[in-house]
Amino acid sequence: MSLNATLFAQLAVFFILAWFTMKFVWPPIVKALDERAQKIADGLSAADKAKADLANANTRVEQQLSAARTDATQRLADAERLAQSMIEEAKSRATDEGNKIIAAAKAEAEQEAVKAREALREQVAALAVKAAEQILRREVNAGVHAELLGRLKAEL
Repeated sequence: MSLNATLFAQLAVFFILAWFTMKFVWPPIVKALDERAQKIADGLSAADKAKADLANANTRVEQQLSAARTDATQRLADAERLAQSMIEEAKSRATDEGNKIIAAAKAEAEQEAVKAREALREQVAALAVKAAEQILRREVNAGVHAELLGRLKAEL
């Protein structure tokens, strides 16, 4: 065989191999590479979407936390106002109750003073009767002289 025939045979085998590779081997490889590239692109877009979703979720969480803090502050202020009003109401009721107790004590003291004056008047009347009895040296009947004793009691 000559060099030209070998070269021609090698050239024919090369083209047949190239055609076979281009027809049967290359398309599945390109298809696999395209699918892999598509998967990578889909993964990157999913990652970008996940980052955006995470940023949105973080924003919503911050807004909700802010709203919760505001609500907690408002509730605390309301509770403090309610407690203050309850304290003021309790003080008012205690003052009113104290005034009632003082008024009752004053009234009771006045009644006791009136009773004491009455008892003193009766004692003075009894002493006056005894003194008059001793002066007259005769017994004065309290039942008979009730009107006189009543006037004496009223004058005292």
